[in-house]
Amino acid sequence: MSKFKEEILNFVHENFQANWAYEVEQSLMQSPGKCFIATKEGKLLGFACYDASAKGFFGPIGVLTSDRGKNIGTLLLLRTLEAMREYGYGYAIIGWVSEAEQFYRKTVSAEYIKNGEPENSVYANLIFMN
Repeated sequence: MSKFKEEILNFVHENFQANWAYEVEQSLMQSPGKCFIATKEGKLLGFACYDASAKGFFGPIGVLTSDRGKNIGTLLLLRTLEAMREYGYGYAIIGWVSEAEQFYRKTVSAEYIKNGEPENSVYANLIFMN
């Protein structure tokens, strides 16, 4: 594993939901890679991925709590969605929004998919590893 990839995965594991590290790794291993990162002076601040859970799915995304409110998440979201469009997707599915629902609605006018709860999606058969 490259040092940079390991650094990103450690960042995700230490600062966000531990199971996101697996999804981030999947997006990093694709060619081309499907994960964007935000840095400042060499310090990781956030990340956003796509095609990690399933093709056409956006996420996960995360920004350090200390750096939220600085438009980093908005920029990561918009750049990632732009990449998805460039890659040929006509739309993106944000698979699991939890407390970020209003962020997605405000930023990109995201709409809820009827019966789109995680238990009715690709997440229904997740296997969690400890």
